[in-house]
Amino acid sequence: MENSKQRLQKLIANAGVTSRRKAEDLITAGRVRVNGKVIRELGSKFTPHDLIEVDGLPIERDPKIYILFYKPRGVITAVSDDKKRPVVTDYFKDIINARIYPVGRLDYDTSGLLILTNDGDLTNRLLHPSHQVDKVYVAKLQGLVESKALEKLRHGVVVHHKKTAPAKTEILTRDPKRQISIVRITIHEGMNHQVKEMFHTVGYDVLKLKREQVSFLNLAGLTSGEWRFLNQKEIITLKKL
Repeated sequence: MENSKQRLQKLIANAGVTSRRKAEDLITAGRVRVNGKVIRELGSKFTPHDLIEVDGLPIERDPKIYILFYKPRGVITAVSDDKKRPVVTDYFKDIINARIYPVGRLDYDTSGLLILTNDGDLTNRLLHPSHQVDKVYVAKLQGLVESKALEKLRHGVVVHHKKTAPAKTEILTRDPKRQISIVRITIHEGMNHQVKEMFHTVGYDVLKLKREQVSFLNLAGLTSGEWRFLNQKEIITLKKL
């Protein structure tokens, strides 16, 4: 029920302000007020009708929005950029009258599937490592990739001082004349530059990278820079992951 009390961090996340985990940090830092009073206790519960402010601004209770976006290369996965480079939300600022945020990130020079939403609770669940949501990439590599290199990725390699989970890999093409390989790789983690670093660890530089799929969602019917709303069945399935 809408009037039932919920944990403060969940109310903030559900409003699309940030993830539940980051909302907890805001609370303990004293940046959240409820009905004019600073709240630092993570166990505190309130209703959606209470006046909740983050950094002095009331949270907005926008209708939940779920978007599948084909991010082009040369676009920052963020809502703003201090260098004035294009960001993903530029594609929606004159269309979507709500604050939406990317779920996870794709590098500036990486294209492909990106989910944007104002559902902070779903964002938190999709990004949590325990849920192991598969992400499928296609990488264009310099050199003719060898099976033994991909076998290392299937057992995990050390990236950022941490061993990656086993990846699924498949060689799509090898071009001896151009010394180029195309490889599909499936991971479920989300470390910075993870796919590029994994291939670099086994001796190959990534020339081009595209994320083709997140769980059951793919880019069918979209070209670079296009987007669509998720349908109700897709939203329900995502929430069940």
